[in-house]
Amino acid sequence: MLRKSVPNMFTILNLFLGIVAIILVLNDTPVFPDFDNANLASIIVIISMLMDGIDGRLARALNVQSEFGKELDSLSDVISFGVAPAFIMYVVAYGDVNPFMAWITTAIFPICGALRLARFNVIEGIPGFFIGLPIPAAGVILCTLALFHQEISAYVLVGASLLLSFLMISRVKYPSFKKVRITKRAALLALLFVAIALIIAVLFPTYLSRLIFIPLVLYALYGTFMGFKRKR
Repeated sequence: MLRKSVPNMFTILNLFLGIVAIILVLNDTPVFPDFDNANLASIIVIISMLMDGIDGRLARALNVQSEFGKELDSLSDVISFGVAPAFIMYVVAYGDVNPFMAWITTAIFPICGALRLARFNVIEGIPGFFIGLPIPAAGVILCTLALFHQEISAYVLVGASLLLSFLMISRVKYPSFKKVRITKRAALLALLFVAIALIIAVLFPTYLSRLIFIPLVLYALYGTFMGFKRKR
């Protein structure tokens, strides 16, 4: 029984971190001195993605996949990578944007994420590929951009949010690594990696965001480029 619950525990931790991120970004009182709540919320979402990457692989490694786990994972992803990143961006970057535009942009992102997940759950995909940019990648890219909101124009960030929203519901194919086999030993190594990532997040928060941001952007650009290439 405990073995079957292990992957779901990581999924619930993913959901918990997403909720904490939302609470943090809406709280004006700093949790840690000299550390902005919004930046901390962004980093928490990035860490949440690591949890999300582990649960499914653990389920396959332990041979305990279930429809319950699949649905729980999707519901958690909507909060952690849809609602939380959208709220973070709204709070830190859209202060100078037209309120109506800010509200619509903020709402569109999690809505497109929910549509992307619903389509994933009910429509049989193409083996080896995701159809549309996965919501964890889109959410973490948005959160990482939020960390640099002082260096990037608010309207550029609005455009980035809308672009990511479109890519989630698009028909663009992105490589899937879900079928990569993971042994129990590799699962333990993944847990060690998460622990190291947590230490880096606390000691060097900016470095963690940049390390994850670069491959995710390359992933998003790769899928888009290959999509255009196939249409030629």
